[in-house]
Amino acid sequence: MSQEYANADVSHLANRIVKGDLGLHKLDTFVEGDKNKGAALRRAVLEKITGVRLTHISQTVFDFNQLYGRNIENPIGSAHVPMGVAGPLLVKGEYAKGLFFVPLACSEGALVASVNRGCAAITRSGGAIVRVLRNEMTRAPLFRVNSVEQAVELVQWVRANRRLLEEAVGKVTRHGRLLDVEPYIVGNNVFLRFKFFTGDAMGMNMATIACDEIRKVIEEHLPFAHCISLSGNVCTDKKPAHINAIRGRGKTVVAEAVVNKDVVSKVLKTEPEAVVEVNVRKNYVGSATAGSISFNAHFANIIAAIFIATGQDVAQVVESSIGYTYAEVTEGGDLYISVTLPSLEVGTVGGGTWLPTAREALALMGCAGGGDPVGSNALKFAEVVTAAVLAGELSLLAALAAHHLAEAHKRLGRRKRHG
Repeated sequence: MSQEYANADVSHLANRIVKGDLGLHKLDTFVEGDKNKGAALRRAVLEKITGVRLTHISQTVFDFNQLYGRNIENPIGSAHVPMGVAGPLLVKGEYAKGLFFVPLACSEGALVASVNRGCAAITRSGGAIVRVLRNEMTRAPLFRVNSVEQAVELVQWVRANRRLLEEAVGKVTRHGRLLDVEPYIVGNNVFLRFKFFTGDAMGMNMATIACDEIRKVIEEHLPFAHCISLSGNVCTDKKPAHINAIRGRGKTVVAEAVVNKDVVSKVLKTEPEAVVEVNVRKNYVGSATAGSISFNAHFANIIAAIFIATGQDVAQVVESSIGYTYAEVTEGGDLYISVTLPSLEVGTVGGGTWLPTAREALALMGCAGGGDPVGSNALKFAEVVTAAVLAGELSLLAALAAHHLAEAHKRLGRRKRHG
């Protein structure tokens, strides 16, 4: 096809897109269904319509023939986010044991440096002890019934027929299994908050598909129960909610460290007492004054950066970053600090974890792919993430205590762009 014909074709397609008689998703049909050529054609059409050159977006390592129908629709290229690394961070978990380098993808100057400083302080003081307390992904379908009597009957039936529901789950997943169900009745609405083990996957899709099979069984045996929505918002997915803070979702993880007072002084440039005071007055009094359900300085900063680097569902930073920072001065004058994440939602298989850069980032931490036994890699990853959150929280609280925050951002986050 000559360049002239190609340009004329692009102009024709652009006009059709603007008129609304051709959808962007249909452009692949003009290049025999090849998704990579389709992405190039889609870019050309958008450039023709908008006058904007998509030079950098066009640069990508992805094969859209593999991603289409799995990770993306209407592809045009890639977004590029700088990736740094913090560490080494000494982690003493049940699954993550040893020194780890943590990849962080972000565009906020000073963030990687801050986490790196926290890693140094924790590692020099003997490392972070980490434990996963709960491991269960939830999905809560909403059923409509006619009365509270029927609502109670539905709940009783679900509890009495647990094996039947487990068999339904087994039909659609090899690694997932039903762990429990929490019912919530509101008038003639019944929310069934199912909890699942999802192996090394974060498990949201697995839980959704499993709940659809459960729905079919319930509706078959109880004709008065009608599933209104597979998600009734009691799960709760991608929204801040007290139920996740209290009951947990995904993985509930705690990381703690005792940071030597000399390390606090030499590495963090402050004193344990000052860090504790900032934590109490900022994270507790300040958060309570604001009506927050989360009492921490910046969990979301570290979690979002790791999620982007490792192909996690970034929208789940909303609930994954709910959590609490606790600090006190020990009898020996050192700093005890801990972070608790009630609903950390991570996986090492599925979703975007198989994308080239994400898989390399996971491999950097020894967490790529499925674990042996099943689920162990995701648990290992959760421990590393929580230890990194501890490092970032420690460093920021120390910077605030020492009045170094603004200076750090001036030095590392506001360099003038040349050219």
